[in-house]
Amino acid sequence: MIKKWFKSRADVPLIIIMLISAILNGYNIWQDKYVNTYYTTAVASMLQSFHNFFFASLDSAGSVTVDKPPVVFWIQTVSAYIFGLHGWSVILPQVLAQVGSVLLIYLLVKPSFSTMAARLAAFAMAITPVAVAVSRTNNIDAMLVFTLLLATWLLFRGIRNHKWGPILWAFTVVGIAFNEKMLQAYMVVPALGLFYLLGSKFNWKRKAITLAASAAVLMAVSLSWAVVVDSTPADQRPYMGSSGTNSVLNLAFGYNGLSRLTGDRGTGGGAGGGQRSEWRQNASTSSNTNSDQAQATTSTDSTTTGASSTDGTSSDGNGAGGQMPTGGFGGNGQGGPGGGQGGPGGNSGGGMFGTGEKGPLRLFQSALSGQASWLLPFALIASIGLLASIRRRNITQKHKEVIFWLAWLIPVAAFFSVAGFFHHYYLIMLAPPIAALFGAGFVELWEQYRERSGWLSWLLPAAVLATSVFSWFVLQNYNDTIGSGWSIAVLILGIIGTVLLVVARLKSEKFTRYAIIASVLAMFIGPVYWALTPITYGGNSMIPQAGPTQFGGGGGGGGMPGGNFGNRGQGANGQANGQKAEGTQTNNQTNNAEQSSSDGITSSTGTSTDREQRSSTRSRGMGGPNGSQSLDSKTLSYLQKHNTGETYLFAASNYSTAAPYMIEAGQKVIIMNGFVSSDPVYTVDKIKALVESGQVKYFMISGGGGGGPDSGNSEVTAWIKEHGKVIPTDEWKTTTGETSTNAEASNSGSDTTNSNLNAQDGQGGPGGDERGGSGTLYEITI
Repeated sequence: MIKKWFKSRADVPLIIIMLISAILNGYNIWQDKYVNTYYTTAVASMLQSFHNFFFASLDSAGSVTVDKPPVVFWIQTVSAYIFGLHGWSVILPQVLAQVGSVLLIYLLVKPSFSTMAARLAAFAMAITPVAVAVSRTNNIDAMLVFTLLLATWLLFRGIRNHKWGPILWAFTVVGIAFNEKMLQAYMVVPALGLFYLLGSKFNWKRKAITLAASAAVLMAVSLSWAVVVDSTPADQRPYMGSSGTNSVLNLAFGYNGLSRLTGDRGTGGGAGGGQRSEWRQNASTSSNTNSDQAQATTSTDSTTTGASSTDGTSSDGNGAGGQMPTGGFGGNGQGGPGGGQGGPGGNSGGGMFGTGEKGPLRLFQSALSGQASWLLPFALIASIGLLASIRRRNITQKHKEVIFWLAWLIPVAAFFSVAGFFHHYYLIMLAPPIAALFGAGFVELWEQYRERSGWLSWLLPAAVLATSVFSWFVLQNYNDTIGSGWSIAVLILGIIGTVLLVVARLKSEKFTRYAIIASVLAMFIGPVYWALTPITYGGNSMIPQAGPTQFGGGGGGGGMPGGNFGNRGQGANGQANGQKAEGTQTNNQTNNAEQSSSDGITSSTGTSTDREQRSSTRSRGMGGPNGSQSLDSKTLSYLQKHNTGETYLFAASNYSTAAPYMIEAGQKVIIMNGFVSSDPVYTVDKIKALVESGQVKYFMISGGGGGGPDSGNSEVTAWIKEHGKVIPTDEWKTTTGETSTNAEASNSGSDTTNSNLNAQDGQGGPGGDERGGSGTLYEITI
């Protein structure tokens, strides 16, 4: 019976596509330790109390929230509660969400465009590189896209069945999506509304009533959490991280709203987890003056992820106060705050965070093109064929659905073409419409080609050629990294496919099969290769993106600002006093290392073993731009032994210091600053009250980096230093030459790799000790 049902109902190619998606998204995620440490720390906090769970508190004391609304973190916390808090357990919801998105694309395309179109669309969604990259982390966007596709499916179902219930549910789900990533969820609302007006068979009065009701439901659900939080007295809830005003609505419409378009990050905004305000403007200026033509040579010592120990040594060589990843904001400036020279360094390919120069062709620039744009040329050309038969009085269901996908694609593409502040992984928002239009368009263009429908029959060869040439353009930028064979092969296959399609169209159809095979290979080789890179090269869990330049430390400008973040960060290849490591470019001078391409491609240097070690460690996601620190068993033992009944083990100046003790040891820790060091989370009076009430007596201050009091509330830091007794380092911290047994155990099997990297690199994010920033433990008793 089951076998008969399976044969008659199951779509085996779809099952295979979903398995491919599951492998791409889920393989090796168990190697991730902390993933995006900022979010994983919040999950650790949310597991400790319902108060922290509801408000999405970053720390145990409910001091400050993460800079996003809570829904995705609620889901991740439930997963961690069931399976235990691990990197893979907080990634798992996003893996399932991406596989679910592949299925939803299939279900959305199939009814109007055929099973084959649905399969092609599902496959295109599965191999969209940026979708794979972000789904392998605990960042929000994969879940957001799944939620929006679920809303779309409900809307389509309501219109097809002429029922208003699913339509209301669709807008309810969008309201839930708002509580995942705020205004980004509303990017599809115009498409949903337009499709309802075009597709619904109700009269205009009924349409108006339903839309009004839908808008009311959307607002009510969207603002439900915000209203509860903002109406709660400030002293009874955490400070709203990155809001600037302690308001959810300001967070939604400011830092997570208008600031993303304008690039103005002054209102509660932070640059990469607490960059200092005095050089944010320099970063913007640098990105404008050093665009695609700027080149920067970096060695693979400039890693993008890493977990530093509490003594400041990253387990992959990234000291907490050493060098930040290359390829962030444009330019070749050296250093950042805390010593060193100039402003943010690294080659970004233009734009903040290496997102290219603003303009209508931004998505086709080398800085962004490898993430989601591979099949965009085909989707745009195919849209012409899909809409060619549209008439004013003959708008079919197919036409309406094509208009819907274009109404999703065009505004989102327009936003990213002009936006001043976004990361590469936000481009997953483009994946659904491109995939749907590709699948539906390929089948439609094939039918027009076979039927020799005049000029429309030439759209298929044109689309194949345009897509193949564009793929060649993307790949050839990476010839120095992956070899020129890939780009040449794609171009040759594309030309062969196009020529055979033309010949078959004019003379003989016997070449058609070979033409299709060559064409499909030409269009899919690039995105498939890029989709595999998060597995083969490792990824950056803080700022995920796809592409082989992850191998060299976040190429294409996808990382955070380069240069040295402080005056320490020494390793075998590191330099003191803010100098760049050997093998990197200083100012505009080049050396014997391989140069990066004009779009910020970071070429790799060093032996293959070194590269494999660094790639392996990066894939574990143990940190990022604010590289989290590894658990120091000596520190933990000291603090536990000397705890005299205090509620909190200690108070940390930044989340990266607190993370391992909350995530691995399950301890209660106070974090005195949020993602943005300028958030006024604590005052001297509040800290003094905590000490007097016996809730905390130890304070761990990490200097020289963002996210700590030294770059945030200097009055709190001054008070702690004035009233605190400095604990000698050798009493509580594992120093050079010592071994932290807990850290070894937590890295299970990667000890040799990590120790080698510690000896070689010595770069990383804020915080740490003399090898990567200063760290001091104070005891205060009143």
